[in-house]
Amino acid sequence: MATKGNTGDPRTRSSISIFIVVGLCFFFYILGAWQRSGFGKGDTIAQVVTKQMDCSILPDLNYETSGDAGTNDVSPLDVKEIPSCDDAYIDYTPCQDQMRAMTFPRENMNYRERHCPPESEKLHCLIPAPKGYATPFPWPKSRDYVPYANAPYKSLTVEKAVQNWIIYEGNVFRFPGGGTQFPHGADTYIDQLAAAIPIDNGMVRTALDTGCGVASLGAYLFKKNVLTMSFAPRDSHEAQVQFALERGVPAVIGVLGTIKLPYPSGAFDMAHCSRCLIPWGANDGMYMMEVDRVLRPGGYWLLSGPPINWRTHYQAWNRTKEDLEAEQNKIEEIARLLCWEKKDELGDIGIWQKRLDPSSCTEQRTMCESSDPDDVWYQKMEPCVTGSPKIDGSEWKPFPERLKAVPFRVSSGAIPGVSPKEYLEDSRTWKKHVNAYRRINKILDSGRYRNIMDMNAGMGGFAAALESSKLWVMNVVPTIAEKNTLGVVFERGLIGIYHDWCEAFSTYPRTYDLIHANGLFSLYKDKCSMEDILLEMDRILRPEGTVIFRDHVDVLVKVKKTVSGMRWNTKMVDHEDGPLVPEKVMFAVKQYWVAGQQNVTKTN
Repeated sequence: MATKGNTGDPRTRSSISIFIVVGLCFFFYILGAWQRSGFGKGDTIAQVVTKQMDCSILPDLNYETSGDAGTNDVSPLDVKEIPSCDDAYIDYTPCQDQMRAMTFPRENMNYRERHCPPESEKLHCLIPAPKGYATPFPWPKSRDYVPYANAPYKSLTVEKAVQNWIIYEGNVFRFPGGGTQFPHGADTYIDQLAAAIPIDNGMVRTALDTGCGVASLGAYLFKKNVLTMSFAPRDSHEAQVQFALERGVPAVIGVLGTIKLPYPSGAFDMAHCSRCLIPWGANDGMYMMEVDRVLRPGGYWLLSGPPINWRTHYQAWNRTKEDLEAEQNKIEEIARLLCWEKKDELGDIGIWQKRLDPSSCTEQRTMCESSDPDDVWYQKMEPCVTGSPKIDGSEWKPFPERLKAVPFRVSSGAIPGVSPKEYLEDSRTWKKHVNAYRRINKILDSGRYRNIMDMNAGMGGFAAALESSKLWVMNVVPTIAEKNTLGVVFERGLIGIYHDWCEAFSTYPRTYDLIHANGLFSLYKDKCSMEDILLEMDRILRPEGTVIFRDHVDVLVKVKKTVSGMRWNTKMVDHEDGPLVPEKVMFAVKQYWVAGQQNVTKTN
């Protein structure tokens, strides 16, 4: 059994010294990268300190209890150099590839859903960044400006010119904060919403924006401390989700089509559609029923645009009164079937609220047969109503109070094997882990890392310990995880998604600043290729982005061997409890390189 170290143990004193040295080396490496990308200052200092501390030498770590791992040094002879992909793959999204999409049916947007390549078609190379790529501006400047080189697509500047989405200005895109339904700005629009629903008091914390465009609603809801999960398909509106992520706003490539959304039941406080072109009344109300599934009891649905206020706009929309009236009547009928209460109609915005106790509904409706409302990965959507999750809506807490409170899913025993005591212990453990990370990476909370992903999020402890207005965390719960805890993540006022890491994630390349992988490779052992998962991490990580691996030492040695051929720099350190703990931590930084650079760039 591994024992905790103490400051009187010479092995622990050595571990602490190594921890500090590696931390300073890592800090000054990152600081130098920060300066090269134009974000911060201090490159000269970083170079001097790196030389003085001999940061190129990896200290020996104590693996006394870890078999024959011995050292984490990797011989250059053992390294497999992974080549760069062709420049044509700069914006490659494996599971939303445009050419592959066109081979699938267009009915119900099936062709815009996830269609991943078979094993024989997977790329085994590194996706290059475009020439001139620059680290995004710090938040909140990134909300308004994106370097042109990072997503060089001007079509939206023409197509959406009158709607104030995006403007091209020299070497940057500017985002004025407009949208199809709020050309005068998102702030004004959000103030309208706040007059009707409790956005200002923390009761609305998590939102789902369907068909989000460039995610200006989510960008400006940050002012209200609301976390918005935005999604839109990869379609003719080239790079809309990519723009959202470049701005520092949570977003994924997605669509309401034929399969269920990758979120648990009762997850969101609010769902929103601003002229999102989703046929809400079609398929017997199936899409509204899916929104009902992911809304928590007492949550709100907002519909902005057609057919709301059709009497005023029917001519501008070039549709008949009869057609629009029939569409709205159908939506109202489905809302009544779902037992949603219509709260208001503010101009072009319709607002409904889901009942706190849906079981009190007297409407005759078809209930879904599935016993697990959170079993959604690649599951077909059906025109039926999902039973309410085990959430006591009357006890719903405002944010940030809910971040630390024991979630109802835990207190009610809805998650086998997770008691309130274990939940609180998990939170304390992650506070300790994150404090140890801060000692290594001094700029963890500085704003350098805006878009953060936790690839194996558990109950969201890592994200909760990091919680800050400077950053957000995409909490991924793997579909093969022993416990389905994503509902707990949402109850805490955090956001996340289900995903299987044997496949590519629904995002563009270079969309995350920092990735956290706790126990991920132990979880996926014998499930799929470690190299494939690491290549996907490289695809979604920005140049000079950081990865924190936490796993058993034997696993991390194998990871280090692979990433040594991927243009990553790594440093491994002992567990914060001392060298006898077999779990170790490895920090990695992706080197800066762009299309046309075939050779490995040395940074030390």
